[in-house]
Amino acid sequence: MISRSTGRKVLGALAAAALGLAAMSGQVQAQEVYTEQYIPTIWVDPDGCEHWVMDDGVEGYMTPHTTRQGIPVCRRGNVCGVVNTDQMFATDSARISSAGKARLMEFFKSTGATSYIITGHTDSRASDQYNMGLSLRRANSVAKVAQASGARIADVRGYGERMPKASNGTAGGMAKNRRVEIICIR
Repeated sequence: MISRSTGRKVLGALAAAALGLAAMSGQVQAQEVYTEQYIPTIWVDPDGCEHWVMDDGVEGYMTPHTTRQGIPVCRRGNVCGVVNTDQMFATDSARISSAGKARLMEFFKSTGATSYIITGHTDSRASDQYNMGLSLRRANSVAKVAQASGARIADVRGYGERMPKASNGTAGGMAKNRRVEIICIR
């Protein structure tokens, strides 16, 4: 198996040689060959396990990050914050109130987690499709505040009404279901 840098050099040399031969035969004018240097990144899944990402996710190429013994590298993750969305958002809105932004900024600056997974949830009053979109928009609003505070976001998800904490049969239960959960990866 050859290394990534050696592979790039070989491919670059082959491309240059092919262009050179084509230029000598008069088919193509010689051109400069540009190669892109790619730096792999790490993606953390909702369980806190790391994956090496080799292609920015374009083709979905990831490989689990493991120790030398073959054990997956997983960070401990737990729900470290649950925010009742009624306290931050107006009905049918993903815009965070100024008081809500201030509370979130303080939260993200004080928790000290390595990264965060932010999930949005709704009650069951609208259609499933609508609730999925609303929960994702609200989770993204919280993620923007987190990024503004310097926090690293591992993932943002919207679950709509699919993961209720309480019954949607009562007003109190619906209020508990309208939430944004923040999972801390330590």
